[in-house]
Amino acid sequence: MSEKNRDGNRSARERLQQQREREKAREKQRRVLIVSAAVVGVLGLAAVVGVIAANSGKDGGSDKAGPVVAPSGAVGDDKPAVPTGKPDAPSTLTIWEDFRCPACASFENAFRDTIHELEATGALKAEYHLVTIIDGNMGGSGSLRAANAAACAQDAGKFTPYHDVLYMNQPAETDDAFAKNDKLLELAGKVPGLDTPAFRSCVEGGTHDSWIAKSNDAFRKGEFRGTPSVLLNGESIFPQKENEQISPENLKKWVAEANKGKKAGTASPASGG
Repeated sequence: MSEKNRDGNRSARERLQQQREREKAREKQRRVLIVSAAVVGVLGLAAVVGVIAANSGKDGGSDKAGPVVAPSGAVGDDKPAVPTGKPDAPSTLTIWEDFRCPACASFENAFRDTIHELEATGALKAEYHLVTIIDGNMGGSGSLRAANAAACAQDAGKFTPYHDVLYMNQPAETDDAFAKNDKLLELAGKVPGLDTPAFRSCVEGGTHDSWIAKSNDAFRKGEFRGTPSVLLNGESIFPQKENEQISPENLKKWVAEANKGKKAGTASPASGG
C-alpha cells in the first residue's frame, strides 16, 4: 500500500472517530436540555428551554439534614406544594418550576396576569411545586435558596408577590445570584411588609430547605420531561394541549370548558395568595 493510501485511510479513521465523538456530545446535550415548542410568537417566546428531570445524578437538594418544615398552608404530603387562589375553585393549575429556570420565567412572565385573573374570579386555583433541578445540573444553590425564600414568604402570607418578583428579576441561568441571601432579601424589599426579622431569620436559617428537597425528590421521581411542567386538572398543557398550543387565550378557554356547569370558588384565598 502506498504512503498516500495509508495517510488517506488514517485520515478517514480520524474523521470517523471525530464524527462519533461529536455524535456522543450531541446525545449528551440532548439528554441535558429539552427544547419545547414556541408558546406564541407575539409573546416573544419563540422557544423555551426546560431542564430534563433525570439528566444528572446530582439532586440539587439541600445539604442540610433535618426535619421537614412545611411553610404555612402548604399542601400535598408526597408532592409538597404552595397553594394560591380560592381553595374551592373548580379547576387546579399545577406548576412544577425552578426559580433559576429561564423557561419558567418565560412562562410566568407570559401567563402571570392570566393566572391571577382566573384566580381572582374563582375559576382557578394553583399549586406551585418548587424544584432545584438547575442547582443539580449546573452547580450552585440559587434554586434552593430562592425556593426556601419563597416558602418563607408563604409563611408571611406574601408568596404570590414575592414569587412574581423573583421571576421578574431572574438572573442569567449561569449567574447563581439567588444563592446569596443578601440578593433575596434585597428583592424582598420590593414586596411591602415582607422584609421582617422573622422573614430574614427564615431565609438565612434555611428553615424550609428539607421541604424543598422533598418537593424536588417528588419531581425527579415523577414522569416529567422538564421545567416548567404545567398541568390543568392533571392534564399536561405545556407547551400544548392535544393539538392546541398554550396561550393566555387558550388557557382561559380550557379553564372555561373544564368549569362548564360548575360554580366559581368563593372561599377566602389560600394563605400566601
